[in-house]
Amino acid sequence: MKRRAFLTSAGVGLAAGTVAAPAIAQSQPEIKWRLASSYPKSLDTIYGAAEFITKRVSDATDGKFQIRPFAAGELVPALQVLDAVQNGTVECGQSAAYFYVGKDPTFCFDTAMPFGLNTRQHIAWMMHGGGLELMREVFKDYNILHIPAGNTGAQMGGWFRKEIKSLEDLKGLKMRIGGLVGQILTPFGLVPQQLGGGDIYPALERGTIDAAEFVGPYDDEKLGFYKVAKNYYYPGWWEGSAQIPLMFNIQAWESLPASYRTILEQACWEANSWMIAKYDTVNAKALKRLVGGGAVLRAFPRDMMQACETAAFEFYDKLAAGNPRFKKVYDAWKPFLDEERLWFRVAENGFDSFVYSQSAQRR
Repeated sequence: MKRRAFLTSAGVGLAAGTVAAPAIAQSQPEIKWRLASSYPKSLDTIYGAAEFITKRVSDATDGKFQIRPFAAGELVPALQVLDAVQNGTVECGQSAAYFYVGKDPTFCFDTAMPFGLNTRQHIAWMMHGGGLELMREVFKDYNILHIPAGNTGAQMGGWFRKEIKSLEDLKGLKMRIGGLVGQILTPFGLVPQQLGGGDIYPALERGTIDAAEFVGPYDDEKLGFYKVAKNYYYPGWWEGSAQIPLMFNIQAWESLPASYRTILEQACWEANSWMIAKYDTVNAKALKRLVGGGAVLRAFPRDMMQACETAAFEFYDKLAAGNPRFKKVYDAWKPFLDEERLWFRVAENGFDSFVYSQSAQRR
């Protein structure tokens, strides 16, 4: 009798256990968000990362949490994504923080600093060097929480109608260029222009600008810059790394169930690796195609880069002297940069320099 009672109660318990998990899943709310991107759909790696994240979130929540991405201009202009997230026009957005240096130059630390961290160093600073916490303090003042959700890796220096042989050649040159580098180059005569990705080609074609940088070979090929400017310069010393986060309206973020927040955060960090790997895969082939199609690959003169590096760090010191928020981040970022360079100079650069030189000799 006791045995029959035990089996009966065990069976009931087992049955209850089998329905408990689905019942919990079914109890989660259905949520629909909109995501505004600063990038056009044609850029299947940057904009593609937004699509990657939204699919991951949907799959992980059995379709309960749907985020619909919108390309630049579909909901808001490319360079107004932060504002749209801040005021709740959309729940989240995909944009480079350095588009908003006009609000605060401190934003540049999140995306890229001229002559700053490379991609791996940037990720290390964000994950283990205190960078994420410092930048979240900055974003919080704009009613935003952000999560790294992509990185382009080191970028190219851009497309120029004429050859650049010295700093003198920058005088009066109108160039689409993002972040703080425009302010660093202004004393040398450059006229910086801020344009969204989809607006660059028409401006370059019409002659409204004389040069433009965006990301690298794969995206630059898609945007067609090689058709109107043949000189392709490297390296993009202002972007040894370029982080692309997802920005969330704080009230929208806090309204999510804890499990949805975890899923969303994991999807963003996965997209971070996905984007880096994708660019490292596709840029090499795109560069070959561009050169084969007539693009002239040129290196920036070394003395020009040395002068720009000196100007960059003098500019940072000046900003830190007048902007307490910039100073707080800079005082943590600069020692981290110096330590990382010591390590990378020994192991990473030692390895890279040897294998690349050997590869070049065998060709």
